[in-house]
Amino acid sequence: VQPLCGWALLHVLLVSSVAVADEHTCKQIGDIENPQLLKDGDIVLGGLFSFHTNWKEIKENFMEKPKPLQCISLNFREFQLAQAMRFAIEEINNSSDLLPGISLGYNVYDTCGSNARSIKAALALINGNENDPATLKACTKPAQVQAIMGEASSSPSMAISTVIGPFHIPLISHYATCACLSDKSKYPSFLRTIPSDHYQSRALAHLVKHFGWTWVGAIRSNEDYGNNGMAIFTETALEVGICLEYSLPFFRTDSSEKIQKIIDIIKASTSKVIVAFLANMDLDVIIHKLSANNLTGYQWVGTEAWIFDSQTATRDKNHILDGAIGLYIPKAHVSGLAEFMLDVKPLNSSDDGLFTEFWEALFSCKFKLSQAGEPQRECTGHEDLTGVENIFTDMSHMPIFNNVYKGVYAVAHALHNILECKETCNNSVLQQIRKVAFKTKEGDEVYFNENGDPVAKYEIINWQPKPNGHVDFVTVGVYDASLPAEKQMNLLNKSLTWAQRSLQVPTSICSENCRPGTRKVLQKGKPVCCHDCVWCAEGEISNITDAITCVRCPPEFWSNEERDTCVMKKTEFLSYEEIMGALLAAATGFGTCLTAAVAFIFFRYRNTPLVRANNSELSFLLLFSLTLCFLCSLTFIGRPSEWSCMLRHTAFGITFVLCISCVLGKTMVVLMAFKATLPGTNIMRWFGPTQQRLSVLGFTFIQVIICILWLTISPPFPSENLKDFKDKIIVECSLGSAVGFWSVLGYIGLLAVLCFIFAFLARKLPDNFNEAKFITFSMLIFCAVWITFIPAYVSSPGKFSVAVEIFAILASSLGLLICIFIPKCYIMLMKPEKNTKKNMMGKGLPKGS
Repeated sequence: VQPLCGWALLHVLLVSSVAVADEHTCKQIGDIENPQLLKDGDIVLGGLFSFHTNWKEIKENFMEKPKPLQCISLNFREFQLAQAMRFAIEEINNSSDLLPGISLGYNVYDTCGSNARSIKAALALINGNENDPATLKACTKPAQVQAIMGEASSSPSMAISTVIGPFHIPLISHYATCACLSDKSKYPSFLRTIPSDHYQSRALAHLVKHFGWTWVGAIRSNEDYGNNGMAIFTETALEVGICLEYSLPFFRTDSSEKIQKIIDIIKASTSKVIVAFLANMDLDVIIHKLSANNLTGYQWVGTEAWIFDSQTATRDKNHILDGAIGLYIPKAHVSGLAEFMLDVKPLNSSDDGLFTEFWEALFSCKFKLSQAGEPQRECTGHEDLTGVENIFTDMSHMPIFNNVYKGVYAVAHALHNILECKETCNNSVLQQIRKVAFKTKEGDEVYFNENGDPVAKYEIINWQPKPNGHVDFVTVGVYDASLPAEKQMNLLNKSLTWAQRSLQVPTSICSENCRPGTRKVLQKGKPVCCHDCVWCAEGEISNITDAITCVRCPPEFWSNEERDTCVMKKTEFLSYEEIMGALLAAATGFGTCLTAAVAFIFFRYRNTPLVRANNSELSFLLLFSLTLCFLCSLTFIGRPSEWSCMLRHTAFGITFVLCISCVLGKTMVVLMAFKATLPGTNIMRWFGPTQQRLSVLGFTFIQVIICILWLTISPPFPSENLKDFKDKIIVECSLGSAVGFWSVLGYIGLLAVLCFIFAFLARKLPDNFNEAKFITFSMLIFCAVWITFIPAYVSSPGKFSVAVEIFAILASSLGLLICIFIPKCYIMLMKPEKNTKKNMMGKGLPKGS
């Protein structure tokens, strides 16, 4: 509403100037605005300060002319700022180096914190207040002032800059920090001696991040200073990973219901840090409400508007703000300024009203008591400020006073340059101020960048309460925006005090950090700072805190139990060290020894009818091949190598063919021997010893050829199986050519089937000891083992497939050994009376003998 009033006033003034244009004269419409402080001079500077912070509300009836604002609530800080301006002007007037022979004057207005009154006062400074018809005939004349000092707040500064910008009258603010004022397209005549909130807001975000606070609340003044500053803070906060649980606008004139809603939101929040982008007057109201609701224990982060304000600390009776941390402009000193301020006396001039009002407020007295007799004592005008402790004697805001001081000197240097320059120089005060670069008597450098801003430097202030209830504003670090990003913030090695006088940094996070081995999963409907921690899947890891994704381990690695590092997978193969490998090796040894024992028995009884009748040569060859069958299973145990992979399958294929060939030869001999007893047959001449040897050699040679082709075309080779097991590497022998492997097995199976058929045909031949019966049974076992081997081999994982293959080799070999040779050994050892030629021919001893 207030800016609209300002625009309306400007519109009225412009319309009025057009309406009287035909009269060729100018006259002021409306009431004359008189300055509260003034001094004549050759060149006059303007000043806009809120000597009062509020005004009485007057309801307009629109039937009579509105009355001027009635300002209330004295503001001693603003009076100090006006004193700083007066001090700088007096010092310049007494200087022989700067503006020699030129006196500076001032017109200072009280704006009462009203934007509309600020605009009206600014127009009064430009136009002047003369009502003399002789001076008003000329409607065009130079501006009354060459520059205006003020305002302290951003919103009135924006309104004033918009109005006076077209006239190129510079407005130099000492405390308006809104980043929006750096936009020279909108505010071309605005300059300031305090850094822009563009830097302060970003510095606050980095300060919050530095202490690990990622879940914070925010309150802002509901005007340009707070809204723009908080917008930049929010943007930077998102960049550095900070989330705002709430961001609440507030103004000191808000209704009780609205303020209570803010209190309720803070009470229901989970964040423990509050970033307050508030004017000190707004903060005072909030603190009062928080105290009434006993809301303590929050860590406050503040801006330059209140973080160094002793008046705010004094009003914080319940220590709501204890431990607060924030940014303030660097400390400064202006020699002679404090003494000048404290040497204030009521003046006998047109501006003595303001001085009188402040004097009476300072000493709680009245210059003239009413007849009723008021409780205050009567002022003498000679009261001494020495020893008085109040807001006016507090010099803690010397950096702000220094900003006013530097602003006045900037104007003086610009005027000095204009007066000294030649005809070719630019006589615009605004342009000259933009170019100034000088040092104050204290050594402070003063210059403006292209946006009319100074360099951004801040001190980091910490509220440290003292035992007596007062607060120390301790500088615990610095922030310099002119340095590289990694060096801008520098915290000093000082102990900090936090909320509720704790020495430990408070915690304010929405969710706990996700430890290595987990990843963040955002919670639905909540900001990115609120998340759940989920374990990485098997085979994935995260080795940093708050990982967003898990990284899959390389194929040869696997995640450990904590899921924070990849470890080499265990290599697995059938070894002699494990129980299963040792048992299979023992079974192999047992089978080999048993075969050797049978061979020894057969060799000892080689001349007996039983051995001779069953083709002793093939029997010994069969026992030899069975020995090789047992021993070849050892090639399957141990870490696969290139040679062991080729040897195990070829040795297995050849030895088994040799074994089955011998059995097949024995079966065919038994069958053909019976056929040879038939009249007119001479078939045995084709199955003599030589033919038997050749048949065994021929059958085995075919398998050798198959193996040679397999090894030549695509031999078996050692490989690492990474697919069957996630956490293991199975070292195994890949078949190379699957056709070769199944050809070897198929050929063995073919011979076994033939052997089984021949033995089956000869099972009922009329002989007392028919070997075909035992061969048939042995082939049944052999075929059953290898038929069941195929699905078991295909479905068994890793080393178990090797164990299945060894088991099949041992079982089939033992089946042949036991079924074919053990009954004969039993006869030779236990029933020697049956080991006779008669018994072999079916002419044994009579029953019962």
